[in-house]
Amino acid sequence: MQLRIPGPTPCPPQALQAMARQMINHRGGEFGKILNSATAKLKQVFQTKGDVFILTASGTGGMEAAIVNTLSPGDKVLSISNGSFGERFADIAEGFRAEVIRLNFEWGKPVDLDAIAETLRADGDIKAVLATHNETSTGMTNNLGEISTVVKKFDKLLLVDAISSLGCINLPVDDWHCDIVITGSQKGWMVPPGLAMVSISEKAWQAHTQAKMPRYYWDFSKAKDYFQKGQTPWTPAISIFYALDTTLDLMLSEGLDNIFRRHARVAQKARDGIKSLGLSLFPDEKYASNTVTAVNADDRIDVPKLIRVLREDYDVVLAGGQQKLSGKIFRIGHLGSVQNDDIKSILEALNKALPRAKKG
Repeated sequence: MQLRIPGPTPCPPQALQAMARQMINHRGGEFGKILNSATAKLKQVFQTKGDVFILTASGTGGMEAAIVNTLSPGDKVLSISNGSFGERFADIAEGFRAEVIRLNFEWGKPVDLDAIAETLRADGDIKAVLATHNETSTGMTNNLGEISTVVKKFDKLLLVDAISSLGCINLPVDDWHCDIVITGSQKGWMVPPGLAMVSISEKAWQAHTQAKMPRYYWDFSKAKDYFQKGQTPWTPAISIFYALDTTLDLMLSEGLDNIFRRHARVAQKARDGIKSLGLSLFPDEKYASNTVTAVNADDRIDVPKLIRVLREDYDVVLAGGQQKLSGKIFRIGHLGSVQNDDIKSILEALNKALPRAKKG
C-alpha cells in the first residue's frame, strides 16, 4: 500500500523494528539515555541551541502547549492564517481566552507582509504572533523567514506551527528568531503519531514566567525539571521514542541539506507529473509546498470516487480537501520516507484512475 497523505507517513523498516522492543522503565536510566539522545539530535534538526522537549501528544497538543505556556487570558494575539491549520491555531488561543486578531488571507495565497506590519504598528499591545510555516490544507509554504523579520521588528513573540515542514523544509529556528516551534512525529520524522516536539527560546521562557493560562499536562517548567533527571513528567509513548531515536540517526546520516534537496526534487517531480496529466496546482507554484501537493479537481473530477478507486484498485492512498476545499482538491503527501520512484508510481496510478473518476 502506498500511503501518500500529508500524515501519518510511511515508517521505514528500521523504525518498525525499533518499536518491537520490549517496554522499559520510563523512570529508569535506559529511558533517560534514549530521551537525551533523541533530544540532542532534535536540536540539530531544529537548528537551535535552545531547549527542545518531546511531548506525548499530537501536533495539536504541541500547539496548545505553545499557547498556554507563553500567554495569559486577555493577551492580544495576532493570528496569520491562509488555511485550515492557521485557523486552528487561532481557535486554540481563543479557547484559552486570548484576544485574537485574525489576519486572514485567501486559502492558497501568500500572506501580505505589509498587512502584518500595519497591524502590529497599529496595535502595540499585541504580545504574540501565530504563524503556520507549511499549510497542508492548501499545499503551500509560507515565507517564514520574511514573516519573522517583520514580527521581530516589533519585538513580538513568534509561535510557529511547523508540524508538516520541520525536518523536510529548511527552518533554522535560531537564525529566524522563532520563539516556539512545534512539529509532530507522524510527518517528516517517519514514525507513528504520538509525539509532539517543541523548541523554546529564551524570550519564550521569559514570557512563560508571566503566563497565566491554565496548564498542567503541558507545563514546560515540569518538562524542564524532569528532563534534567532524564525523564518526562508523564508516562511517555515509549515505543515511539524508540522509533524517533532511530529515524533521527537516519536523518542525520543523510544530512539536512540532502534531506531538503530530496524533498524539493520529489515535490518538483510531483508537480511536473500533475501538470503532465492535464491538471493544475491549487496554490501558485511559486509557493507550492515541498511536502504536499494540492491539485485542483476543477469540475471534472469526482474526488471521493478518485480516492476510492486509487485505494481499492491501485493500493494508493491520497487525501481529499479539508473544510471549504472538500471535493475541490486532492492532495499528495511526499514527506519523510519518500523517493522519486514513489511519486512515479503515484502518477502512474493517477493516470489510470482519473478517467474512471470523471463526473457525469
